[in-house]
Order: sequence, then structure tokens, then C-alpha cells
Amino acid sequence: MGEVSIDKIVTISRDAEVYELARKHAREVFGADDPMDALEIAQRINPCLILCDYRFNPTVIREFLHRADNRLINVPVVVVGGNGSTDCLAEEFAKVEGYHFLQTGKDYGGMEQIIRKIKLIDGSAGSESQSDNELKGCEQKTNRFFADDLSVSVSMAGKSRSVLNTLRMIRIVAESQCNPILIVGETGTGKELAAKAIHTLRHPKQPFVAVNCAALTATLLESELFGHVQGAFTGADRDRTGLLELAGAGTLLLDEISEMPVDLQAKLLRVLQEKCFRKVGGIKNIPCNATIIASSNRNLRSEIQANRFRRDLYYRLDVSPIVLAPLRSPDRRNDIRLLAEYFLETSTICPQKPNKVASLTKLAVEALEKHEWPGNIRELRNVIERAILLETTNRIGLGAIVFNSTDCGQASDNLTNGLIKGFSLAKAERELIFRALQETGWQKTRAAALLGITRATLYAKVKQYHIGKNSCVAKDHTKEDRDETFASPVSLPAC
Repeated sequence: MGEVSIDKIVTISRDAEVYELARKHAREVFGADDPMDALEIAQRINPCLILCDYRFNPTVIREFLHRADNRLINVPVVVVGGNGSTDCLAEEFAKVEGYHFLQTGKDYGGMEQIIRKIKLIDGSAGSESQSDNELKGCEQKTNRFFADDLSVSVSMAGKSRSVLNTLRMIRIVAESQCNPILIVGETGTGKELAAKAIHTLRHPKQPFVAVNCAALTATLLESELFGHVQGAFTGADRDRTGLLELAGAGTLLLDEISEMPVDLQAKLLRVLQEKCFRKVGGIKNIPCNATIIASSNRNLRSEIQANRFRRDLYYRLDVSPIVLAPLRSPDRRNDIRLLAEYFLETSTICPQKPNKVASLTKLAVEALEKHEWPGNIRELRNVIERAILLETTNRIGLGAIVFNSTDCGQASDNLTNGLIKGFSLAKAERELIFRALQETGWQKTRAAALLGITRATLYAKVKQYHIGKNSCVAKDHTKEDRDETFASPVSLPAC
């Protein structure tokens, strides 16, 4: 990787030189053969830059950005010319605001200048001391959520025994020559984070490529993995580079491999055994140098019994599996509060709120810890972000914890009605004065000093609220107490 780099680049090109240029300047590279493929990838990963070769003219790229959502409107597009490209072509691209043009795929100096400009625009290229201070501040705020440097680098929050065991296995496998690697765990337990941790340890400067085997039909998945040659099937009007080839010497994650069709499983097994493959319709063997990581949320042994997964492929994968425990596991229960606080700390779902939601009440935490979490960490994150949207104070209470998303409307009504019906400044003030008087043995001078008001003001308030030793005064409705009767008016104890 070059000295100046950014996080993610999407390439729109079949030219290996363009892909190599991206690899030198990005931590992760995602390749696409045409703008429509790139659109799907870019909307999913939110790249820092899009690198396109000159064969796609400005009109095509403009249409690509027009179809993209708002998150991609400001993503810079760099067009890479070929050896035979002319100055006229550069001028044509230069006329369109926001585009950059490189004469060739070997213009590394020009690429570095562009990336520096991007960092300046993003505000990430300030003075070294400022950047260092910001980084240290960020680490101090978030390090308490992580077990070690590896978990910090891939945002794998948690310090339970289960997480520590997982990190230990990740290190053992990453430092070995084990290939392929199997990661198993329920939906939402962090299988992709574990895969990225292995990638970070084993070859961080190489590309990380992922494909969801459940998201594509058998034909599309085969073409996506192996690529195809022109004329291989109806609609194959050009050669296509597959993900196995794009991964290079990096990592290919086959997410939810249990959903891969059985006949394609046989072809994958051959790749794992022979370390080479052919494009669909091709005759040339292409070496496979990537680390293959497969993940599954299903019990593969049960899938074998149901004839949905090949036994020989399973035993090829099952060398040293990494198992991620669900949140309901006794070994991982201790992570629930830590994860909730981490998501609360790092959430950007509602930045416009005037008062940042900064913590959770005791009853809210207890509710989270009692829940079974069928969706695991992903579900927990959704619940916390939903609570941030619903909560009207600076602490998430039980009333804002909604496990079933269809109950959001009712929860919002309860929160609003509870605050209006149950609480007022007058009641809070009356309770505070009553407590101060109790605390000081009904010595009004000391009570006034405790409250920070004059004796005359205290006398006036006592008279206003009819406060006496035998007064009926509302119970202490702190945030935790409010959780229990959130939608009901505050009740007074019987006299």
C-alpha cells in the first residue's frame, strides 16, 4: 500500500492495472466490471473513492452517480486513462465538476495528490499533532469496550470469556497456514468481523472480498465467484473477472456457505484441493492464491444429514473452526451491557438531537440482560438505536427499550404521555424541598442552605406547596422509578 492511503476504493474496470493502482492506495478494494455492478457494491460499503477506467465516458459515470443514493453524491470519481488516451479526453472529463483524471494506471504520484485532496476536504488531513490528539481521544473513549488491539482494529467489542476465546482462536488460525477457514455462529454474532480480524492479521495490505451465497441464484453465484468468458452463456457479451481472481493474495469470504447449491459446492471443493479454477466457459487454469473463509449460521452436520451440504466439502473446511457464541450464552451475557454502551457511544443515528443520550438506566440494562436476543449483536444494535430515537431525556429508560419493532408507535406514545401526565417542575420542586427538610430535621435555615435558596424563599415554597411533616408527598421519581410506571400519572402514597 502507498504511503498515502484511504479506507475503501471501488474500481469499475476490467483492467488489472487499474485494480493494482487501487490496491496500492486502499486498505480494501472492491472490483466491479461495469457501473451497475459498482452501484450495488458502493451503496453497500460506502467507499471513499471510485476508480473508473476511461472506457466509461462522462455520461455513463454521471448516470451512475444519478442512480446512487445521497451517501454517494459526494464520493470522488477518478478516471484512469489508457496509454493511448488523449489530452482531449482528459479535458472532456475535467469539464465535469468533481472528476479527476489520471493519464495512466501507473500515475501513482497523481493518485497520491488526489487522495491528499480528498483527506483535506474530509477534514482528516490536519496537522499531525491534531490528528494524533483526535486519535488518542477516540481511543480513550472506546478502548474500554475492547479486549485488545486486534478487537479494536476490527471493532469487535466485548471482554467476556467467550470473546477472549474467539480472539485466541483467530490469532492461532491467522498465524498458521490454515486454508480454508470455517467460522460458525448464529445470525448477528459477528462472523464477518471475525473474518476481517483474520484478514487483518494474515495479509492486511491485500484485498478483502466478500460474497453472500444466499443473495444470488446458482448461475449468478458461479459467475460471481469464477468469472466468465464472452459467449459462455446467453447475455455474456464480455469477459468478467470473478471474485476469486479479484481477491488475489488476500481474502475471499463466502458468507452463509450452507446456502450454496450442491453442484457449486463440488466446484468449490475442486478449487480448494487444486488451488486453481477456470472461468465459466473458459479453458485456462487461473491460480487461486487467496485465503478462503467460509461462514455459516446453520449446523453443517445437520445440513449433511438433510443432503443439502456435501460431506467431503465439510471435512475440507472443518480443520480448526472458529465458533462465535450467541448473546444468550452464559459465557457472553456479561457483554450485553458493554455492547449496549458501545452502540450508544458510537451511534450516529440521530446527531441532530439537542441533548445527547449518554447512558442507560438500571432497569433498562436489566431488561436487555434478560432478553434472549435471537438476532444477537445485530438485534442489540437495532434496539439501542431505536431507543435513541424514542428517548426524550439523556438516559435510555425502560420505556424506550422496544424489542418488537412493530411496537414503536405505542412506545413513542407512552413516552410522550408519561412525561406530560406524570411529571412537572412543581412536583419535582415540592419533593426536593420536602426531602431537604427531612434531611435537616425540619430546620429551615439549614434546609435553605442545602437547597441553595434564601430562608424567605423556602418559607414561601413551603406555604405554596402546603408542605408539613405529615404531608402527602410524591415518591422519588428518579429515572429508574419512572421506568416502572412510565405511562401513568405519578401516584401519591395514602395519607
